[in-house]
Amino acid sequence: MSAYPDTQLFIDGKWTPGAAGRVIAVENPSTGQTIGKLAYAEKADLDRALAAAAKGFQTWRKVSAYERAKLMRAAAALLRERAESIARTLTLEQGKPIAQARLELAASADIIDWFAGEAPRIYGRLIAARSGDVVQTVVAEPVGPVVAFAPWNFPVNQLVRKLSAALAAGCSIIAKAAEETPAAPAALVQVFADAGIPAGVVNLVFGDPAEISAYLIPHPVIRKLTFTGSTVVGKELAALAGKHMKRATMELGGHAPAVVCEDADLDLACRVLVNNKFRNAGQVCIAPTRILVQRPVYDQFVDRFAAATQALKIGDGLADGTTLGPLANSRRVRAIESMVKDAVDKGAKVVTGGHRVGDVGNFFEPTVLKDVPQSARAMNEEPFGPLALMVPFDSVDEAISEANRLPYGLAAYAYSRNMQTVDKLGAAIESGMVSMNNSALAFVETPFGGVKDSGYGSEGGAEAVEGYLVKKFVAR
Repeated sequence: MSAYPDTQLFIDGKWTPGAAGRVIAVENPSTGQTIGKLAYAEKADLDRALAAAAKGFQTWRKVSAYERAKLMRAAAALLRERAESIARTLTLEQGKPIAQARLELAASADIIDWFAGEAPRIYGRLIAARSGDVVQTVVAEPVGPVVAFAPWNFPVNQLVRKLSAALAAGCSIIAKAAEETPAAPAALVQVFADAGIPAGVVNLVFGDPAEISAYLIPHPVIRKLTFTGSTVVGKELAALAGKHMKRATMELGGHAPAVVCEDADLDLACRVLVNNKFRNAGQVCIAPTRILVQRPVYDQFVDRFAAATQALKIGDGLADGTTLGPLANSRRVRAIESMVKDAVDKGAKVVTGGHRVGDVGNFFEPTVLKDVPQSARAMNEEPFGPLALMVPFDSVDEAISEANRLPYGLAAYAYSRNMQTVDKLGAAIESGMVSMNNSALAFVETPFGGVKDSGYGSEGGAEAVEGYLVKKFVAR
């Protein structure tokens, strides 16, 4: 068993316990055992973090873009050096296979590097004036101290996107990482501190999510909210931010459709969709969930998909050969059990899986259901677990109608060799991201965000930095 560190709060450049000394237990989802404890922030701690962020912002906004980039690249280098140790910590607290944890850390270092490169590319512009003795400029300024809420499914990758975009723009930040997975985000914050980011610029707190959000978002020090999580919680936080006129980037839930046409490369579609569906035990906001297959190839594709699913190896994320780890907590197990039962009761057929594995840890079989009726809960609520729903369709228009039926619009996938069909699907599907005949989503250089109930704003591409800037018009 690898050592697992206890985690404290990081405020004004120092690790500290909570003001009242309260702690939260951290469990290993593979064993259900407590492996560590986590400091709990009181309002006094949040006040200290707010004061630190206000001070840190005044320092960091004056640091040149080139120096910000230099310090961020140093952080990326340190993250690569420490990646193996942090990956093992991440697997212990989150459960994902160690190979996937390593990929998350490698991608996170690349994210820091990419945003570091964006820092010197934050431009203003000159506007031709109507009078010859007036100069009109637009200046890009950092929005100010940011509060960031990051989830447990990708505890480093999701936090590093927020941290890196904020730092590149010149903002300070108070991050609230998930209490289920605190140590890997803490190691990330330590990387930035060791790279030389000034005290107060990056702060990390844990505690009661509702109390922290209710206190920090309305506070006058905070100028921007960035949140990744469920649509239900996201709407509440967005409403709170709107009430207090705070800018917001919201990356919320999804229910991604995948359209497999009869002329698709079925081997490619099966390989990509199985990998994307069951990565991180299906706990991925962009995971394909409603897999819509044209009727002439429906049975063939379901059989291929099920065979590939059955080849996955369930186990502890640190065990050799594991390709599917546990769900993050027992709540997810109960949720998937309930959704499977509901779908079967309404006429769906279990092709493979469908049950909890053992009575130790939060393991659930990778599950494929076919002929799932539209009335099933899983067809309408995000499963966020290892559950694939197979549904036949006849015409492409029918598939588009089903793809757009739900209020979500984060990610979508489609497979066809016909370019007219590809163009039609790409144009008609209502989603912030659409992947056609590939899995090219979530690269840092590309926009990452949704439409409709899946949120607004971007956590990737140049658009991500824009969310942390204010464009000021100056005439002189």
